[in-house]
Amino acid sequence: MSSAATPPPLPALSVLDLVPVRTDQATGDAIRASVELARVADGLGLTRYWVAEHHNMPAVAATNPPVLIGLLASATERIRVGSGGVMLPNHAPLVVAEQFALLEAAFPGRIDLGIGRAPGTDPVTSWALRHGAGGVTDEAVTRFPEYVENVLAMMDTAGVAVSVGGRRHELHATPHARSVPTVWLLGSSDYSARLAADKGMPYVFAHHFSGQGTSEALELYRSSFRPSPENAEPRTFLTVNACVAETQEEAERRALPQLLSMLSLRTGAPLRPQLLVEEAEKVEIPEAHRGLVDAMRGKWIIGTPEDARRRIGQLAEAYDVDEVMINPVPGAHEGTDPADSPARAETLRLLAG
Repeated sequence: MSSAATPPPLPALSVLDLVPVRTDQATGDAIRASVELARVADGLGLTRYWVAEHHNMPAVAATNPPVLIGLLASATERIRVGSGGVMLPNHAPLVVAEQFALLEAAFPGRIDLGIGRAPGTDPVTSWALRHGAGGVTDEAVTRFPEYVENVLAMMDTAGVAVSVGGRRHELHATPHARSVPTVWLLGSSDYSARLAADKGMPYVFAHHFSGQGTSEALELYRSSFRPSPENAEPRTFLTVNACVAETQEEAERRALPQLLSMLSLRTGAPLRPQLLVEEAEKVEIPEAHRGLVDAMRGKWIIGTPEDARRRIGQLAEAYDVDEVMINPVPGAHEGTDPADSPARAETLRLLAG
């Protein structure tokens, strides 16, 4: 372990982007801001840039990872771009395989397919998403391991043979594929940890979302891992929410809009676009909710560059990972260009040094 006088080294850094939508933004503004943020991450030499899948949420424009990945990969040169993740029960496996095989063909060696099992939305929207492909039943969730296998098989460069009506048919996600994306399993419980270990796949626990159970999930994954042709050893990294500024006071101010958004999500309050910093500072947090806000704040990295880098290094050391994926959560001040997110970009720049 590193001594108190010698901070642990900073691990490789990556980015998770939910494409937040502020009160001063239209959807197009939020997308343009994320494209610019991806360019910043690319220029800083960060490892990968992933976008999430959430639906029917006023503050999140990341509804369609494959579309966003195409935009982001086109706007960058070297950084890996992927999904964090595609919620597989919402989609037919062949559709996912075709989308990501095509992205890999367009940007070979740069595409990651992160797969999750959660719906990523409310029950009504989940019904609308799955109508005709799982419907309102839980079939798509219970068949998740099978669907993962189908995606892997369909993206194989050799294709897959399918038996229909007593005849065998060849099925290819895309013709003449030369390479396949790296496929990761994502989760916030031990279910995906067990499945990833059994299949010899890379795995990421959503530490940024829950902040609990990380050690147990990673230990289960590592201890149960069965080597596969693609992965001889377990492969994982850590995710964390971060807001970094030149002063602690400014970091706390910039973190407040996202803290309020998460408070609404956790307490069932009406969801709305992300507030600007000055708007958030006018919100009175109910006394009954202050403990929840403080608990979330304590699990996030909020602070100055030196403090933030030290804490990220400590997290990487504690969980034995050599990569940390940052969800840059800073809000924007009034007067910010709607098509930009300078505070989020500054968090990445200050962390990268």
